[in-house]
Amino acid sequence: MNRRTVILSAVVGIVLTALVVAGVLSLLRGPEVSPEAAPEDVPAEVAEVAERPDCPAGGVGDVELPCLGGEDGTSGTEQGVVLANVWAWWCGPCRDELPYLEDYARSHPGVSVVGVHADSNAANGAAFLNDVGVDLPSYQDSDNSFAGTLGLPGVVPVTALFVDGEMVEFFPRTFASEAEIARAVDDALAGVS
Repeated sequence: MNRRTVILSAVVGIVLTALVVAGVLSLLRGPEVSPEAAPEDVPAEVAEVAERPDCPAGGVGDVELPCLGGEDGTSGTEQGVVLANVWAWWCGPCRDELPYLEDYARSHPGVSVVGVHADSNAANGAAFLNDVGVDLPSYQDSDNSFAGTLGLPGVVPVTALFVDGEMVEFFPRTFASEAEIARAVDDALAGVS
């Protein structure tokens, strides 16, 4: 190789390395947050959490969590059928799926449908739900205690089905319609004796 080729190869290598490092740093920073969700001059952990619907008392599946933007209610979710969806404010598939869960909750009043926000930034979580127009009550899980306690996979979204406080099935996937949710729940409940 001549000297010019070696220098050109070194310059190209440096430029490519800089681009890779910039891309990795961009991924590590995570998605951009809208100014309404968390103002730049207020750290995420102290940003004001938007008002949200109150949560049933007692948590889900023997895991008690604070309510995201609402109050803990007086009646628990432990008795009956509960569908708990684990989501996060930065999750694109969650944005698509949550409205279907709300539709399912409206058309199936015998099933308590709740969310579990699996991220430490409660302000972004509440803003996200308000942005997508979803009024389901949701718990705040800043340290992954819900999925960790129940042995759920570390993915979002994941939806867990409970009967009288006991998890009977979980669905580590995104639902694409209210009908798809209904089929999955009905099939799981058919297997419960």
